[in-house]
Amino acid sequence: MDLSQAQSGLPLGFAKNSIADDSISLQIDTSFRCSSNPVRSVPLQFFEEKDDGAPCLENGKHKDHNYEDEEIRILGRSMCVKRQRDPKPVSNPCKLLCSEPSFDQRRAAVRSWGNQPLEEADPELNEIMNKEKQRQFLGIELIASENFVCRAAMEALGSHLTNKYSEGMPGARYYTGNHFIDQIETLCHERALTAFNLDSEKWGVNVQPYSCTSANFAVYTGLLLPGDRIMGLDPPSGGHMSHGWYMPGGKKVSAASIFFESFPYKLNPQTGYIDYDKLEEKALDYRPKILICGGSSYPREWDYARFRQIADRCGAVLMCDMAQISGLVAAKECSSPFDYCDVVTSTTHKSLRGPRGGIIFYRRGAKSRKQGMCLGNSGDCSGQYDFEEKINFAVFPSLQGGPHNNHIAALAITLKQVATPEYKAYMQQVKKNAQALASALLRRKCKLVTGGTDNHLLLWDLTTLGLTGKCYEKVCEMCHITLNKTAIFGENGAISPGGVRI
Repeated sequence: MDLSQAQSGLPLGFAKNSIADDSISLQIDTSFRCSSNPVRSVPLQFFEEKDDGAPCLENGKHKDHNYEDEEIRILGRSMCVKRQRDPKPVSNPCKLLCSEPSFDQRRAAVRSWGNQPLEEADPELNEIMNKEKQRQFLGIELIASENFVCRAAMEALGSHLTNKYSEGMPGARYYTGNHFIDQIETLCHERALTAFNLDSEKWGVNVQPYSCTSANFAVYTGLLLPGDRIMGLDPPSGGHMSHGWYMPGGKKVSAASIFFESFPYKLNPQTGYIDYDKLEEKALDYRPKILICGGSSYPREWDYARFRQIADRCGAVLMCDMAQISGLVAAKECSSPFDYCDVVTSTTHKSLRGPRGGIIFYRRGAKSRKQGMCLGNSGDCSGQYDFEEKINFAVFPSLQGGPHNNHIAALAITLKQVATPEYKAYMQQVKKNAQALASALLRRKCKLVTGGTDNHLLLWDLTTLGLTGKCYEKVCEMCHITLNKTAIFGENGAISPGGVRI
């Protein structure tokens, strides 16, 4: 039937009329024709299905699954289009004979892989680790920054707690499922305050820093603005690089010096003690926002009361980095910085004998009247400390991601042990050992910086023997003795790499 004379009005110029039979012809409307290229009519016919040898249908579907069934309807009539799938070529015909592993087999393989002990999963690494364990137990370890973690803490470090993500503080996490993690961290807070005999109304604590360097930088970030001034002990005098340090050529070594202005105070080169008078003179001229006491290689007590006076005179926050001596402080075997300082940081793995990490203590509540100057970078002279929110926010989210929950659990175990009489006896013996070694060296005419030690470490000046710390370090390592070389002040205040810290 010719549709060219039918009424128009359908899309694309198609017209429709009554259909009398199964054979129709479609023709584009003449208004859409191009005079130069006439379009001829295209007949469209329906054909009856024929038996061409194709698989028969069962319930409307082909028995042979190599065919896809597609049903379409044209003008009310059902049409079935059969298309044969192209089989995928097989490069190796033998693979056709190999069956795919079942679900149970795959699951068993994954479980076996995930539950392998270290000696099976990675024999090469396991062998190296065993050698390092033997080195630690068979050698003489004299590095003051190292210690042996207890078995219970080791078990917590290697536990399932490492699987959990828990960004934020207890009760305010970014992830769900932290009910028990919150309990662990809260317990660690309580034990930290108990270990150092602190009142929770006057002191708060953050146990999330990954190291003491991270803890120190979090304090700077929370309480200072970029470019503000800090002042700590010069690293060649026994301070730490995280307190700020420039190389002799002016190169900024640590982030503390890159983002903040730092100016060091030094030891008296003749006595090896801190020169507090010169320190005060420098502090009043420099006016740091944070004054830092504490270091990595100072064998004597710190005069925290004098530091407090200097900090109040120049309007600085007084911060103590007690990383080296925190175990002695907890055992009350040396003077405590908590009586005078506003913020106290520490590692958790040195004399404290815990897992590797950092911790921050900060004052909270009402300010003490004896501190007459304003604290903080905003000149806040209100009656309350505002350290808590600033420091916690600096730790996360400013500087770190999720805390290491296995470390926090191990630290909680350590802090429980720190509060025991056994730990105090242990710290007393550590001091006796250091003093015995100092006495033995002095009897052999060895020169010690300050002439002895008040804590767990001592500094041996090798310049009188014509040796360098690096040279002596190599000799000791050949004898399976570990110690730490350090730079000390020589004659006329010149820095000399001629000391070892033990």
